[in-house]
Amino acid sequence: MVRPGGRSARVQASVHAAVRELESEVGREGLTVPLVAARAGVTPSTIYRRWGDLQELLSDVAVERLRPETAPEEKGDLRSDLEAWAEQFLEEMASPTGRAYIRDALLGDPDGSNAGQCSAYAAEQIDVILTRAADRGESAPDVEMVLDRVVGPVMYRILFRPDGLDAAYAHQLVTGLLGSADG
Repeated sequence: MVRPGGRSARVQASVHAAVRELESEVGREGLTVPLVAARAGVTPSTIYRRWGDLQELLSDVAVERLRPETAPEEKGDLRSDLEAWAEQFLEEMASPTGRAYIRDALLGDPDGSNAGQCSAYAAEQIDVILTRAADRGESAPDVEMVLDRVVGPVMYRILFRPDGLDAAYAHQLVTGLLGSADG
């Protein structure tokens, strides 16, 4: 178990910072475990013991970078809240940086835990939106339905058919979801 603020947390923070700094300085292709270790002030064996290899380390960094920094914006009604969130989610994930993080999160994830964590981030954000809607007395679908009808198609398109990804696509998915949830 990692103690908040303990040595393990400090090591993780310094290694993650080193990866981000070095990636901007030398590019992805220039990253090596010894280089990251030297920048972070740890030994390479510390990185290998904790992360296994460079790809698993990059995956861990990507998952941390994919964590939302703020609660979803509140627009006043379910449709507007979901559209704003879906638009922002699509924009962030479809960007070159977002695609790189998705790739890293999945490639260095032998047991699927990083993918599960990324899914949990989206589910938490959606739950906030749906809870707000319920508090306003609005009828809302459940989290799984939003994941299946909005997040799933967005991620599929980002990974396999990236053309035509824009705000209109995000809004179309929300309209399809709410139309089927209402009727």
